[in-house]
Amino acid sequence: MARRVFPLIASGLLMAVTMGTSTLGPGIVGRSQWALPQDYWGTLLAAVRLAHLDVAGLYTQPTGLVSLPGTAVILLPVAAVIALSGMSLAIPGAHNPHPGVWLAAGPYEVAISCVALFAADALAERLDVSRGRRALLALAGGVALWNVAGRWGHPEDAVATGLLMYAALAAHGRRVPAAGWLTGAAVCVQPLVLLAVPVLAAVLPWRRVPAFLTRAALPSVAGFAAALAANPSAAWSAVTSQPDSPVINHPTPWTSLAAHMAGGNVAAGPFRLTAVVVACACGLALHRRWRWPRDGDLPLAELLWWMALALALRSFFEPVMVPYYLWPPLALALIPAAALSARRLIWASAVTAAVTGLAQGPWRGVWLWWLPVIAGLILLLGLGVPDVSRIHRLPMTSRVAGG
Repeated sequence: MARRVFPLIASGLLMAVTMGTSTLGPGIVGRSQWALPQDYWGTLLAAVRLAHLDVAGLYTQPTGLVSLPGTAVILLPVAAVIALSGMSLAIPGAHNPHPGVWLAAGPYEVAISCVALFAADALAERLDVSRGRRALLALAGGVALWNVAGRWGHPEDAVATGLLMYAALAAHGRRVPAAGWLTGAAVCVQPLVLLAVPVLAAVLPWRRVPAFLTRAALPSVAGFAAALAANPSAAWSAVTSQPDSPVINHPTPWTSLAAHMAGGNVAAGPFRLTAVVVACACGLALHRRWRWPRDGDLPLAELLWWMALALALRSFFEPVMVPYYLWPPLALALIPAAALSARRLIWASAVTAAVTGLAQGPWRGVWLWWLPVIAGLILLLGLGVPDVSRIHRLPMTSRVAGG
């Protein structure tokens, strides 16, 4: 706890802010019902169905689940509490202004999301970042994490990104099997982290890549196979088509090129495959630069920066954007900035807060919303570009920094 005091404090503050603004905040501004993340309710329902061993119901409405089963698996503890207590999962609204289930599900969601803060601090410690900068990193990370956990209710993005960070930490410690399993768990929770897998694999020797990729694939293959066996049509349609609404969410320059579906939705899946292909090309191009060192150091800060760039590809190519899509690259890009200097971290923290706040804007014009947030994301990546001549690289060891 002493080593992770900064993410611990940031987690407590995020918990207090999330629960306070969701339950007490609306009353201050004269609203009668709590301000709760609507997306979270469908995932909770999927988790409760899974707790009842109803695998066939994972992808049937009204869960709205479009990710792999790991998204529901991480909510199983709180889902078991909900199932045993008989709490209602009725969608919040005028008919259900103060759902009591939020008092259990809300803190749990924030708590598991904060794994990303602890992972970022462990990476900063491995990079020999000063305690003062680690404190600012935890604070900036907590501000950005509110976008995912407090505002939109998608803890799977935070958990997957946190596991991916720990995978990078394991790779830096030459623990390739651990890196593979951590990556596999991350992908099963939220496949968006697939974009960073080619970059992470690029630092490995070719002979170890097949085993790494096998471990990275096994959890997802096993989980999705079980869902397919239980309900083939619903599972396949939800995971492959990835429907999203440009009317409810934010259109991008790619919206008009996406395949249109029923209900005004568009298919996001094909464009996400485009981002994966570009990420694979980046990994292949970088393999020559990052030879697996026999007696040297793995450039951890540089690795994290390229992983952040790979995760940013989703925002660059997504046909429909939701504000929390921006968070994974923001979280990763802060770490190389912290490794460079306090000044870089201060600017990066300010940009992160600005992008997070701007992304909550209700306007949906392609150039009024998408262009400014993408420009902010690019600026943050620019602030974190590693200067390998200035970054202090610590020797690799077989031990992963404690989480």
